Amino acid sequence: MTLVRWDPMRELLNMHARMAAVPEHGDDSYGSWAPAVDIFEKGDNLVIRAEIPGVNKDDIDINVEYNTLSIRGERKREEEYDEDRAYKTERVFGSFVRTFRLPRTVDSSLISADYTNGVLELQLPKADEAKPRRIEIKAH
Repeated sequence: MTLVRWDPMRELLNMHARMAAVPEHGDDSYGSWAPAVDIFEKGDNLVIRAEIPGVNKDDIDINVEYNTLSIRGERKREEEYDEDRAYKTERVFGSFVRTFRLPRTVDSSLISADYTNGVLELQLPKADEAKPRRIEIKAH
């Protein structure tokens, strides 16, 4: 029997290499995924746009709790097919969750959502006290 000195760094590098070899979405591309989002200001609103094509509107759930906005949903397979007869499968299916911490400047009671052509757009209005206002100067 040969004794081998244990090297924790080598073990860590081996584990990293094994993890890097695992496909990102597994063999059948079914599992968790995260839609891409854009977040920007437009007028008096903060806007969040999420790309979620192929997801039915009824399979999307939007909640606000403790200043945290959550977007949950699921992309379902349209039809099953024989995996042995597939040439390539890259699309990802399954559930997703995106959460965002809302700034105090957002009035969460006025948030609205629109879903068109696979893009979910949330309008997050700024609270009145967060909107800029002009201070008038009085002369005596």
